[in-house]
Amino acid sequence: METLLWKKVNDPAEIDGSIKEAAALLQEKQVVAFPTETVYGLGADATEEEAVQRIFEAKGRPSDNPLIVHVADRRQVEELVSEIPPMARQLMDQFWPGPLTLVLNSNGTAAENVTAGLSTIGVRMPDHPLALTLLRVAGKPLAAPSANRSGRPSPTTADHVYQDLDGRIAGILDGGPTGVGLESTVIDCTTEVPIILRPGGITKEDLEEVLPQVMIDPALANEKEKPKSPGMKYTHYAPESPLWLIDGKDEFFMRQLDQLKVDGKRVGVIASDELADQMDHQPLIRCGSRTQLRQVAERLYGALREFKKSDVDVILCESFPEKGVGAAIMNRLNKAAVKKIQTC
Repeated sequence: METLLWKKVNDPAEIDGSIKEAAALLQEKQVVAFPTETVYGLGADATEEEAVQRIFEAKGRPSDNPLIVHVADRRQVEELVSEIPPMARQLMDQFWPGPLTLVLNSNGTAAENVTAGLSTIGVRMPDHPLALTLLRVAGKPLAAPSANRSGRPSPTTADHVYQDLDGRIAGILDGGPTGVGLESTVIDCTTEVPIILRPGGITKEDLEEVLPQVMIDPALANEKEKPKSPGMKYTHYAPESPLWLIDGKDEFFMRQLDQLKVDGKRVGVIASDELADQMDHQPLIRCGSRTQLRQVAERLYGALREFKKSDVDVILCESFPEKGVGAAIMNRLNKAAVKKIQTC
């Protein structure tokens, strides 16, 4: 399959030939990648099982992993769900368009492979003019997981998508680098107290400014549960070389690095600016300041993709505080890592 690449260099909200061509392919049950404010998504008509199946085939994604549906407006939400509870409307008012996915009760309109047979469906309205324009022109709600091979770090540029999916999908809309860098927060609105199923760019603290109470799902790390949200099951976000997470002070991190070098290992390092300033080591990728965790989130997937098997035997990455967006950063790093070393 030839994968078309459209580079949208002018106004992303303008309806031009690239948008029309991409929308036409989506209407023909093909799969097209497009940028959102979080990561690039791999879109297909959420109401057509054949189209959605092409997403799973392109990604190599397990079919019991539900997909998030992207919408252009609330009317499309109403066409997919049995009801929109008041708490969900409050969250839409505050955070849409934006990186927040709401899990609601499905009315069965979406293809069964979108929901993985569950009675619920995850929906969100992306905060990206190109994504919204494509959704409006296509006239379809789009199932759109991250546009990468399953298990790989999510793509934050069109080049990342091309590396993973060239020849496997119909096209890629290049809208430049994404902003947030991590996938959306997923919150279950089908329970009396809403539950965060996946941390993301909208933090628990942000949600608690709108709702009186928000819970974090204790089953986030439970591999045996059937997932209600993407990212709750299977290995995710893994770089080519094994990733080790180091949880401790800077001196502890550098001792682990020194020991691996003594053992003859080629080591890549992903570090905050504060840690990197203390080190004389290459290859090293700075991912931002510990005091600016949104910057770390934005750069994380790019850093994980940087190292190749041919360059390093192992990647060391420091841990970050699990407050605010740090909870989402550590959720992704814990799923990507094969080993975690902590100070005793």
